Amino acid sequence: MAFTVATFIAFTVLVAVLSWWKTRDDDLSTKEGYFLAGRGLPGIVIAGSLMMTNLSAEQLVGTNGQAFAGNMSTMAWEATSAFALIVLAFVFLPKLLRGGIATIPEFFEMRYDTFTMRLFSLLFLIAYVVTMLPTILYSGAVALVKIFDLESMFGISYFSAITIICIGTGIIGMCYAVFGGLKAVAYSDTINGVGLIIGGFAIPILGILALGKLDGGGFMAGLDHLISATPEKMNAWSAPNALPPEVPWPLLLTGMFVNNLFYWATNQSIIQRSLGGKNLAESQKGAIWAGFFKCLDVFVIVLPGIIAFQLLAANGQMDTSVGMAADQAYPLLVMKVLPKPLMGFFAAVMFGAILSSFNSVLNSASTIFTLNVWQPIWGKQASNNKVVKVGQIFGTVVGVVSIAIAPFVMFFGTGIMNFINECWGFFSMPLLTAVLFGLLSKKAPAIAPKIVIPVHIVLYGLTKVIPFFSRFHYLYVVFALFVLECIIYAICIKVSPRQLAWEMPDAKVMDMTPWKSGKVWAIAGAAVVAIMYLIFSPLGIGA
Repeated sequence: MAFTVATFIAFTVLVAVLSWWKTRDDDLSTKEGYFLAGRGLPGIVIAGSLMMTNLSAEQLVGTNGQAFAGNMSTMAWEATSAFALIVLAFVFLPKLLRGGIATIPEFFEMRYDTFTMRLFSLLFLIAYVVTMLPTILYSGAVALVKIFDLESMFGISYFSAITIICIGTGIIGMCYAVFGGLKAVAYSDTINGVGLIIGGFAIPILGILALGKLDGGGFMAGLDHLISATPEKMNAWSAPNALPPEVPWPLLLTGMFVNNLFYWATNQSIIQRSLGGKNLAESQKGAIWAGFFKCLDVFVIVLPGIIAFQLLAANGQMDTSVGMAADQAYPLLVMKVLPKPLMGFFAAVMFGAILSSFNSVLNSASTIFTLNVWQPIWGKQASNNKVVKVGQIFGTVVGVVSIAIAPFVMFFGTGIMNFINECWGFFSMPLLTAVLFGLLSKKAPAIAPKIVIPVHIVLYGLTKVIPFFSRFHYLYVVFALFVLECIIYAICIKVSPRQLAWEMPDAKVMDMTPWKSGKVWAIAGAAVVAIMYLIFSPLGIGA
């Protein structure tokens, strides 16, 4: 255990030192320097930060838990993100970067009005503080408590162990986000990404070797066991009436697509990395390359769930129900297959993944509050130093509140990822439709989002309490509401159009030359997704 702790500390300190060294001379006294990394991020850093912001402990633990309790259809949350990232690169970014947009709520004020901007800012902040930040901390704690065996080490309860990890992780995450700004976050994300690639891919490889030992062979025997032992688990095409954690195939280009489009193209904590690019081409590179990374994610945060099922539960020795039981699958797989000397390194990688998502979302929450709420109301004449100081104070307060909430996430019984995704359902489509019609329609009026927001929240909320809707996957509901809300916008445009046609102003903050080979890379990314779905199908290995 001493060696595990030592290697954990060594890798964690290494990431901190390298991030400090890379950003030591940066000017964090200005809004763009602190919140947008001075608009100087290259494509590979954007891609790495996008991946690491998304790929955190809640993904490693929660999505693998979904695959453990379901099948390969849960890879839709990862692979099909490539389509949304292509739309981000070629539809959203050229317009948003042309306008010099720093936050999505800022765009809402520019396109609609101040009330709309503040309303969406409030929705973002509620979602971040109540849902995302506490869940990120809790899901990481689930894994780290198992790796370090804190319950036995200190003779404490599981809840107490979870609380300790949440507090420690939250404090360190706040140091990155509050004192380092977006650039420190982005570079620490990228460095942690290297460790995650090594550690993340090691688990399925070691898991396949463990499966091979069951049949008295090596890696190839394990691969054959993985494919043939439970072929129904290898199928990514679930029936149209399948329920979570599975993803019905009709949702791939309907509910899943619009959900992914919301997440990758309108979620401030994600898109902020792309808005910090040094030019349009680099931001487009970051988005497209992130799509390839998301396809690779399948082998890190979905396939291990299937391996865990075959190693730990195929013979009935482990509960396979959705919720806390399934969320234990990935940490238990790590404990079973990873050599003890590597446990500290993997714990550090997991810790880095937690920090990457936590500090990224925290930085985005500070950005939204400071630039879209505090400054327009109370800080119109404030200096840059004052604006940054307020962002740091708010980030600290939000971090403390999130730490206080995090341990109690364990009492939600639907599983980590289902909890996150269903909560986002209250906000996702109003955000997406407001951005879509704001960018693509010159006549969409300010009244439209004000109608859509309450209508969506009420209708989506009703589907959670009316038993009839429990027989449908919630992404069907999300897509139906998306269609309804598009109709509402169309009616508003017809009945009460904006008087003056709106055009995105040219802020001239960067070179807007598109990535010349971007479309070729986009086609290649879409082809990779199609091939993966062919492999994990009844025509392939998902018999």
